[in-house]
Amino acid sequence: MAAFDDDALDLHFIGTATVLLRYGDLTLLTDPNFLHRGERAHLGYGLTSTRLTEPALDVTELPPVDVVVLSHLHGDHWDRRARRHLDRSVPIVTTAHAARRLRTWQGFDRAGGLRTWESCTFRQGGSQVRVTSLPGRHSLQPVLRRLLPPVMGSMLEFGPRDGPVRLRLYVSGDTLLYDGLDEIARRFPHAELAVLHLGGTRLPGGFVVTMDGAQGAELARRLGCPGVLPVHYDDYSVFRSPLDDFLTEVDRLGLRERLVSCARGQHARVVPLGERPGVPR
Repeated sequence: MAAFDDDALDLHFIGTATVLLRYGDLTLLTDPNFLHRGERAHLGYGLTSTRLTEPALDVTELPPVDVVVLSHLHGDHWDRRARRHLDRSVPIVTTAHAARRLRTWQGFDRAGGLRTWESCTFRQGGSQVRVTSLPGRHSLQPVLRRLLPPVMGSMLEFGPRDGPVRLRLYVSGDTLLYDGLDEIARRFPHAELAVLHLGGTRLPGGFVVTMDGAQGAELARRLGCPGVLPVHYDDYSVFRSPLDDFLTEVDRLGLRERLVSCARGQHARVVPLGERPGVPR
């Protein structure tokens, strides 16, 4: 029997960019980050960042997960707790760069890499999800882009097994705003919810590598999704653009009615297009 009797998607925001998604018989996890307050995430090249918040769930409290969707291989998206405690047989959909390292160095043999616009489908019971890799850039500077791991956004399309798509969820990944993201709205004009990674992450030297509030609000405007959920904005010391920056810009653009309020630890109910994504419970 399906976990839910309708086409609703239950979204549980755990913290950073970690979201637990349940649709019918399927359970997905995005960007698993379960470090605790005061622990340090490794960002590469000797750089670390201190976690400022607690995750809403410990990794050991997760239900069985059918699929992990990983935007890229940074320590605030895939950490040592996830590496240690997640089932090594779980399928992981990610970039080719991350998949190679997960298989070769960490023993996650079912990690698979997608190229941009490439898709794969997973089925569990009477439910299915198609995951499509979408454009994303951690930096707009070619030199810095070569030093940072490749990143992808994702479109998650849910529906009955071997049936039509009923609900779409966009996850931005750690990208900056650039014109290449406009193609997402052209190819997927009917996504119910956009989950946007914000924070204005700032590295030494002043390099910003995730969207700040203004960029996130502008991307929300361009995508046109009826629901927008901000994540990845207050969990680490490298995040420099607080949620209020995003809310101010959302108000300026007249998008306040699109916001889905779902703080860390809360749930939101997302329903097919034509109905407004729900409020926390």
